[in-house]
Amino acid sequence: MTTIDSGNRLSRRAVLQTGIGGLLDAASSGWSGPALAAPAAFDQWRDQFRAKAAAKGISDETYTRVMGRIEPDMSVFAKLRSQPEFNEQLWQYINRRVSDWRLAAGKEALKKHAELFTRIERDFGVERGTLLALWGVETAYGDPLVQQNHMRPVFPSLAALAWNEPRRRAYWETELINALRIVQKGWGTPDEMRGSWAGAMGHTQWMPEVWLNLGIDYDGDGRVFPFGKPDDALGGSARYLLNRGKYRAGEHWGYEVRGAKGSGSKSYAAWSEAGVTRADGKPFPRPNDKAQPWTPVPGGPSFLLGPNFYAVRSYNPSMNYALAIVHLGDRIQGGGPFVQPFPGSERALTLSEIQEMQTRLTKAGFNTGGTDGRVGNDTMKAVRDFQIRSGMTPADGYGGLKVLARLRQGS
Repeated sequence: MTTIDSGNRLSRRAVLQTGIGGLLDAASSGWSGPALAAPAAFDQWRDQFRAKAAAKGISDETYTRVMGRIEPDMSVFAKLRSQPEFNEQLWQYINRRVSDWRLAAGKEALKKHAELFTRIERDFGVERGTLLALWGVETAYGDPLVQQNHMRPVFPSLAALAWNEPRRRAYWETELINALRIVQKGWGTPDEMRGSWAGAMGHTQWMPEVWLNLGIDYDGDGRVFPFGKPDDALGGSARYLLNRGKYRAGEHWGYEVRGAKGSGSKSYAAWSEAGVTRADGKPFPRPNDKAQPWTPVPGGPSFLLGPNFYAVRSYNPSMNYALAIVHLGDRIQGGGPFVQPFPGSERALTLSEIQEMQTRLTKAGFNTGGTDGRVGNDTMKAVRDFQIRSGMTPADGYGGLKVLARLRQGS
């Protein structure tokens, strides 16, 4: 999670505009270009930055421990400016995130941590589906393989960006100092602090500022730690949604509806009087709550969105991301697919179909990064390369029914 408040602080939106997105969607096999040696100027910057860190309360001992022999991760500059793009349509975006694997794994995670989610709902009012979906999309419910395959020590990355990323150097300097504060407080060691190339860490991908300012010792072990047990990460993310997203306890994020026209925020009762109904035919359970209409794609499903939809959007300033999160949360808890399909959409592949697609792509010489039924950038790149080789258009990297059918023909 990437959010900064004011002054030298930068919003998650601004950070995302540099190309930093959700971890699992941004994860790839790494930069394929040659490694860049760190210029000698870095050593001079590192020595000079010590005074700036000291002025912010970082002790000489902490600075020497973390920064004394650090070398910058030069690959971050290529990653910052060359993020993969796949131009997904919204229905493709939703299908990838609300997948059979995430649904099954989310139900298991809910069963395993039911007491934790009950406690969070009691303490913060944030319902379990939202947090489960955030956790599932950001790090596959804390899967150790995500840490192993897609995480790196954050200090070399943050140091490189603070030293030589001119567009937002002040932001990266602030986040580097925040990370040093975390070490100084004894919450994490440099070896433990592994994350995405941009410095987001833990189960729900906190940037250092969020860890430092909104983290919570929810498991009572004496430190705030978003790794290992998910208690601190999920409790802190609930606190984030409440404090910065203005999450409202007891309100649903919204509903798929029929007949929504016009604009503005009205009560569900007022929308009902105007002829708007839930797409599933059920009544609005809290008629006095307010919501506003949104039809993301003409001819597709329409929604009434309440304040908690925008609380989720505060976590990542994308309407598509927020819709995927709230829909995944509903589906994990037994809700159904959208009633109105998106124009031109395909049904999502089942888990076994995705595994079959990955297996066939691998046998055809394309690297999918595994055949576990989870679709990340490796699989999307493999699909796009297959589409190009097969003459399929558009070559958009979406592995759906058409790609699977073509792979089967090829066999």
